[in-house]
Amino acid sequence: MFNRPAIKKIGLLTSGGDAPGMNPCIRAIVRTALAHNIQVLGINQGYEGLIHGDFRLMGARDVGGILQKGGTILQTARSEEFRTPRGQREAIRQMNNAGMDALIVVGGDGSLNGALALHNQGVPVIGVPASIDNDIWGTDMCIGVDTALNTIVDAIDKLKDTASSHSRAFIVETMGRGCGYLAIIGGVVTGAEMILVPEVETSVEQVAASLEDAYRRGKTHSIIVVAEGATIKAQNLADQINQMDIGFTIRVTILGHIQRGGKPSAFDRFLASRFGVRAVEFLLQGQFGAMTALVGREVEAIPIAKVLSQTKTLSKEYYDMAMMLAR
Repeated sequence: MFNRPAIKKIGLLTSGGDAPGMNPCIRAIVRTALAHNIQVLGINQGYEGLIHGDFRLMGARDVGGILQKGGTILQTARSEEFRTPRGQREAIRQMNNAGMDALIVVGGDGSLNGALALHNQGVPVIGVPASIDNDIWGTDMCIGVDTALNTIVDAIDKLKDTASSHSRAFIVETMGRGCGYLAIIGGVVTGAEMILVPEVETSVEQVAASLEDAYRRGKTHSIIVVAEGATIKAQNLADQINQMDIGFTIRVTILGHIQRGGKPSAFDRFLASRFGVRAVEFLLQGQFGAMTALVGREVEAIPIAKVLSQTKTLSKEYYDMAMMLAR
């Protein structure tokens, strides 16, 4: 258990899927902590590194020149061992041995579940939401979402060029296993003819009818955006529609992990910096077991337990708008 009266040394880890903006967040946490005379131990390889004591002391120069870098300099890994009570006890033992007074965890819902498990055992923890799917309840935006969207938009804009040249339709698969945020926003801002998301049931016949209607109206190309968690998989959808006579020939592009990489956008760098500063401030204020959250224009502290007890739903307004503008 952690009963120290003051915070003098904190641990910092990034966990789960990497997201553009994690490095600016690391930089902000380290430099804010140093400004308050707090040491920072960077934890390599997420919770796996926490269990095995893979720590390094981080100074201001250690985080210089990383604002523009994608990924995470602390690296990330999934840890099955940490899911067990024994693994969590070992993680706490390693923290105590290193003299850590608190921990900041940067990651998605799985990472926040790990943070909550430690918090429930008395560890002062703050979570920072980093998930390109934007699927974490309580925060308007997560670190990495804006950069991933810009990557999707750039890819679809380029695909439109070749689609127009060959009078083809492209089915573009984006990330989003349980949340269609990337697909919806990416589809709206690139003028997609149809968008398939996990939250809404869509049939092959509906997609085929939309493509056929676009062809009859004289469109030289068509774009269908499909979230990876949609009930119809991109390749299966293409195979079935290619057997129908709709006018367009269908091609599939799966964007995959390219959406996770690249230089973080200005928005993500600033959001990550704000989250990093507030994470340290929340620790100093004793708001343990909380997550930094963008609510409107402000960064607030929301209990991780509350965050994980809720499910973030896709805005019906966004979906309705997407369908209307696609006509």
